[in-house]
This record gives sequence, structure tokens and C-alpha cells, in this order.
Amino acid sequence: MRKSQLLLGLAAVLVLPLFGQEVPKVLAIGASAPDFSLPGTDGKTYSLADFKDAKALCVIFTCNHCPDSVAAAARTETIYQDYKGKGVALIAINGNNPASLTPDELGYSPFGDSQEEMAPFAKDYGWTFPYLYDGETQAFTTACGAQSTPHVFLFDAERKLRYTGRMDDGGRNAGAVDKSHLRDALDAVLAGTEVKEAVTRSFGCSTKWLFKKNNVAADQAAWEKRPVTVADLDEEHSKKLRANASKNVRLINFWSTTCGPCVKEFPDLVDTYRRFQNRPMEFVSISLDPANLRPAVAKFLESRHAALPSSTAESIKDEGRETNNYHWTGGNPDAMAQAIDPEWSGALPHTVLVAPGGKILWRHTGELDIVEVRRQILKGLE
Repeated sequence: MRKSQLLLGLAAVLVLPLFGQEVPKVLAIGASAPDFSLPGTDGKTYSLADFKDAKALCVIFTCNHCPDSVAAAARTETIYQDYKGKGVALIAINGNNPASLTPDELGYSPFGDSQEEMAPFAKDYGWTFPYLYDGETQAFTTACGAQSTPHVFLFDAERKLRYTGRMDDGGRNAGAVDKSHLRDALDAVLAGTEVKEAVTRSFGCSTKWLFKKNNVAADQAAWEKRPVTVADLDEEHSKKLRANASKNVRLINFWSTTCGPCVKEFPDLVDTYRRFQNRPMEFVSISLDPANLRPAVAKFLESRHAALPSSTAESIKDEGRETNNYHWTGGNPDAMAQAIDPEWSGALPHTVLVAPGGKILWRHTGELDIVEVRRQILKGLE
């Protein structure tokens, strides 16, 4: 049996059990395109009929968070530009349910997979084709059996499925690729010839099905059980924090319980730490509340679950530290400010991103744009 025939059989019948649930089977080659009615980032609602005049319809299931999708984003627009004049319609669909993602799956993009985050993601990559949302019901995603992101489904003029699988062999390489399975399939469909390799495996992050919400709830419950600690900070330890002898990019946030913007943005900072917990990044909080307010500082940190991920515990131990939450108790904070960021005016909140070795990569005074924070972390991790 030919490899392509074997994969074709797999695409037609495969149903994968996962966490007691069944992942929908991949649409079989030769099957008709399922209909859909889905909202786009441009405010319009699209259905199959909107593309009735196209010689081919290329549907790419993708998302905002997956490193494979991020790497393929620019190539997707290039393919659209190269083939739109040949009568090909291309649409991207986010079929992920954002509530089915644990924070540690979100460490490769500044965006999550919510519908609201799709427009800025598409803008970042200059997408000019429709980007549609199916994360609420996943009806079309289920009908196609989209297994991962990205996963391509190419339909011909009669809207019969002619190719399904990966776009190319680029993986997480954002540059040009030597082999594009999608381009080969598009050329064959437009020429009216057989697609030589009709089915390939769609490598990438798995589709975040609705039933995975249970995993997220369990992950959150486990996080909330983690201990939250806080330690005194003096000038000597401030210098060590800035020197950053670790291999981690270090995000340091200065805050106070009486600072409204500080309190407002703090949960997003904790969430960001959780997103990047499996990458070389750590979050350090420094409270400037008076020393006698330690109980209030500790209570605040506990209520926001400002715990230390197990992935960071070893690196801070190597530095002789036990926590990433600090309370300045060294008197006048000028010494601490001078040690960590001499350019800081003293206004709260203030945030700096420090590279291994102590170079400040980015600083910001005032309430944060958390998406920009994540962009800066990603730059620091490059």
C-alpha cells in the first residue's frame, strides 16, 4: 500500500480518544465542504456561499498562540497574495476555545486565542484575507476534524476536498521553506490534475476542544494551592536582582497596595509569568509599602496567587534566593532605585525587563499594556 493511500485511510476513519473524549475524525478526501456561518475580524459574517465563485477554497485552521501558527502567519499571507489572482479564496479559522488553554501553553505569542485578540494578531502579520472565529461552538472545526494548528483543507471548484494536512515543512521556522505541500496541492487543483500527496500529517499544537476546559480548571486549582512567600529587600539584594546572574529574562515590577494602577495590572503580570513559566523568564515583584504594612502586602500577594512556578525554583536557589516577591524594608528607597534602575523617577507602577547579566532591555512607568509587555519578553527571549 502506498504511503499516501495509508494516510488517506487514516484521514477517513481516524478518531482519537483524549481525556475520555473523542477528537472528531478528519474529513475524508472527496467529501463535500461543510457549510458554516462564522464571524470575521472585519465585523462581517461569512458562509460557504460567499466564496461560490472561487476556483478553489483553501481553509486553514490556525490560532493566535501556537508557535507553529505564528511561524506560518507571514507565509499564509504570501500564499494568499500569490494565488488570489488565480481564482483561489483563502480563509483562516480560529477553532480553538480560549477557555481550554492552560497559561503555560501561551508562552510563544503576546496573544491568546480569544475572538477579541484575533484582529490585532491578523494586523501584526498584515492579513488581508478573512479570519473567522469558531471557538464558541466549534461546529465547523468539528465537521472538518481539524486536528492541530495550522491544519489545511483545500477544496476544488465543486467544493470537494482534494488536500488536507500541513501547509509546508517550515515547522517553527518563520522564514522561507523548501517544500510547500499547500502550493503543490493548489497548483494541481488549478491545473485539474491529481494531488500527488492528498493527505499529510498536520503537525502543530492540538486543537483546544471545549472538553479540555476541565484541564484548565485543574491547572488553576493546582496553582492556587502553591505557596506564596515574600521576603525583605535591602540594597545588597537589590544589586543582585539587577545583576541577574540567572539565565532568565527578569521582569521586575515596583508596586504598592495603595497604588490603583498597580493593583489593577498585577493579575495580568502573574498571568504573564504563568504563560512564560516553561521558558527562561521570571517575574519579580517589589512592594514599596511601608515596612509595617507587611501583613497587607502578604495578603495582597496571596489573594493574587503570586506564587513561584516550580520551573523557576532551581534557578533562584542557585542565586541564594527563596522567593520572587520582595518588600523594600531598607529605609529610603533611593538606594534600591539606584541599584536597579537609576532612570526611574520613583513614580508607581514602574516595570523593567532585565537580561541575564544585568542589561535593561525595556522600562515603563505607569499602567502597563500587557500585550506590549509580552512582546518585549518575546524580544528578550530571541
